Amino acid sequence: MTAISATEARANFQELINRAEYKGERIVIERHGKPVVAIIGLDDLKLLEAVEDAIDSEVLRRAIAENDGFTTLDAITEKRKNE
Repeated sequence: MTAISATEARANFQELINRAEYKGERIVIERHGKPVVAIIGLDDLKLLEAVEDAIDSEVLRRAIAENDGFTTLDAITEKRKNE
């Protein structure tokens, strides 16, 4: 994974897009030396979203299985944070 400054990213944005799209490179952009955002290819984003969906689905299945009455989305979310 490559890390660059926000100034460098701004100056070379098109190149960074190409590196992420065609080479599959993951690029972290730093502001004041701290990582703040990343540029990733669309395939990586789709994979990340699929993993998140799978986790959310499993959490929901467990919540339904453990449910002994009415619950709210906030309660499920709070329980997930504490797991």
